Amino acid sequence: MAEFTNQAMIIADQNDPTAEQRKKDHIELAFKSQIASGELDRRFFYEPILAAHPTSGSYPEQDFLGFRMRAPLWVSSMTGGTKLAKTINHNLARACGEFGFGMGLGSCRSLLNSDDHLSDFAVKAHLPNQPLFANLGIAQVEQLFQQKQGDKILHLLEKLQADGLIIHVNPLQEWLQPEGDRFQQSPLATIEEALQQLDVPIIVKEVGQGMGYESLKALLQLPLAAVDFAANGGTNFAMLELLRSDPLQQAAYQPLTKIGHSAEDMVLLVNQLKTELGNKLQVEHIIISGGIKTFLDGYYLVQKIESKAIYGQASAFLTHARGSYEELRQYVATQIAGLELAQAYLKIRP
Repeated sequence: MAEFTNQAMIIADQNDPTAEQRKKDHIELAFKSQIASGELDRRFFYEPILAAHPTSGSYPEQDFLGFRMRAPLWVSSMTGGTKLAKTINHNLARACGEFGFGMGLGSCRSLLNSDDHLSDFAVKAHLPNQPLFANLGIAQVEQLFQQKQGDKILHLLEKLQADGLIIHVNPLQEWLQPEGDRFQQSPLATIEEALQQLDVPIIVKEVGQGMGYESLKALLQLPLAAVDFAANGGTNFAMLELLRSDPLQQAAYQPLTKIGHSAEDMVLLVNQLKTELGNKLQVEHIIISGGIKTFLDGYYLVQKIESKAIYGQASAFLTHARGSYEELRQYVATQIAGLELAQAYLKIRP
């Protein structure tokens, strides 16, 4: 009997030439492959018997901002003005076009009065069937309206072939930035003016600290294309600017850098407001961003929110977009495969 068993194992190993090395790996790595109970991800039920392994392209497509999205992703790139930024923007746009998701450009302020860096931002050709949004700060939008130059915004969108405008709201960043602007009216008033004057799809986002109940409540009642969380947990631009200031400013304002809301907090607030506002709710689309480190973070929050949602993950994309496109392509493909795996085997805990 033992002889028969050994012979069967030999035949099996011959049919699987990697078997011997795999068994050695299992022995050597067994003690390194243990996860303590306290380290388990408690956000999900793991359901291993209900689905086959997913095939490529199996994640459900969805309509978002009037486009067909093949992946629930959104990427925002760096500002233009350097060769590195040009490489990043074009690599990211290629990935958006190939894998079927959307892109918001970095601040396009430099293009309002000059086309010197237009090639850094001119990426629409890479994603003809996916959304591309230009980006301006609320201070620039306010100033342009005060100067009766709102047509510059429309001209900016035209030369970029952009599908709409992102307005980023950043009062703490501007206050802490040594060269920062000062708002003459509330961002809400400027956003309402933009909706009246521009007649283009507009997304409103914060810049790394998120928004609370009252701000979200006000925005969700406006005819915006989407609200982008830009929650605390990613790049904190208030802290970034504070680090550029003098020691007195740093000592005085350091506590402000810890003010904000997490993406999960904001998901819960949006769900609450969706119920409270009822027919007054106008914003159907949400971009969940800020502190999204992995595809599991994005999958969890997109499933948890009760609105049409995708998620943004800026820093990880930027890390892989600085070199060859192939490096970024492999990263994106891995992330989407992870989402497909999560869709097959993970259910959100109530």
